[in-house]
Amino acid sequence: MQTKPTDHVLGTPYRVPRERSRWPSLGLALAMHLGLLFFLWVGVHWQNTEPVAVEAEVWDLKVQTAAPPPEVTTDPEPAPAPPPTPEPEVEQPAPPPPPPVAAPEPKVDLREAEIALERKKAKLKEEKEKAAAEERRKEEAKEREEEKRELEKQKQKEKAKAEKLEKEKEKEKADKLEKAKKEKADKEKAEKAEKAAEEKAEKEAAQKKEAAEKAAKAKKAAAEKDKADKIRADNLKRMMDQAGNGTAGSAAKATAPRKDSGYVAALTSKIKGNIAYSGSTDVPGNPRAVFKIEQLPTGEIISVRKIKSSGLPAYDSSVENAINKSSPLPKKKDGSVEREIELIFEMKE
Repeated sequence: MQTKPTDHVLGTPYRVPRERSRWPSLGLALAMHLGLLFFLWVGVHWQNTEPVAVEAEVWDLKVQTAAPPPEVTTDPEPAPAPPPTPEPEVEQPAPPPPPPVAAPEPKVDLREAEIALERKKAKLKEEKEKAAAEERRKEEAKEREEEKRELEKQKQKEKAKAEKLEKEKEKEKADKLEKAKKEKADKEKAEKAEKAAEEKAEKEAAQKKEAAEKAAKAKKAAAEKDKADKIRADNLKRMMDQAGNGTAGSAAKATAPRKDSGYVAALTSKIKGNIAYSGSTDVPGNPRAVFKIEQLPTGEIISVRKIKSSGLPAYDSSVENAINKSSPLPKKKDGSVEREIELIFEMKE
């Protein structure tokens, strides 16, 4: 049974049907021819009888009866008789012509005609069988060709379908990869945004905390300043009350702040240790910056104000940062501090 293209199940590997062998057909045709020749030989020998011999004698009326042969005797020969006297010849009338002899009709052998007819029929039958076999062979070849074309079409369809599925898989894979990349990029972007927001929030919180701390320090410093001013005013008033008008000028002069060179050197040394200036020092002259510092009795800096610029904003900024970083400032030997003090910072000192 031949496998048709429609019998192929999708999803299973395609197998080319095995071509039928021609030997069984050739053997069957040879057997049929040998059988036909055998039957013809048997029929010829069975019906081939010897024809009956026919003899015919042809008589000619002109031929007269032959004279009987002379009798042979043993007697001595007689004496010859005298020759007869010849009689005069009498003319006899001519005999009538013999009737025409009809030629024998040829005998027709019906057996031979039947045998010839059978042979002709057998030959025609053989030719028809050969023509039918040739036609069947052509039809089979045509069917095989059609099957081959159908199989080729089926293979092309399956190949196109496989290519389409492969393209769809590749497209789906590319889409998934693109989607994963996009999701990753979005995730990284969101993480960066979240991190930036967190950093910004932390920075703002730190700024707020620093501002709050500065405000608290400023408030505390203001309170301490007010307290110190009040104590100073009370002390000054008490001293003035005690000394009277004559001694008031000398008391005020005595309470005036005097510059302690050792104390100024200690402050300048600590602040210069915190200066982080990365600019170039190859400048003409020796730039100097003057800052006024206000501090609490504990040495904590309340405010820093620039009195004179060095002409280099970067150096001024680094000095100001170093002053703020140096809080609390060192105290005098007696443990006191100057409420306000001006310090000079030279770049090439």
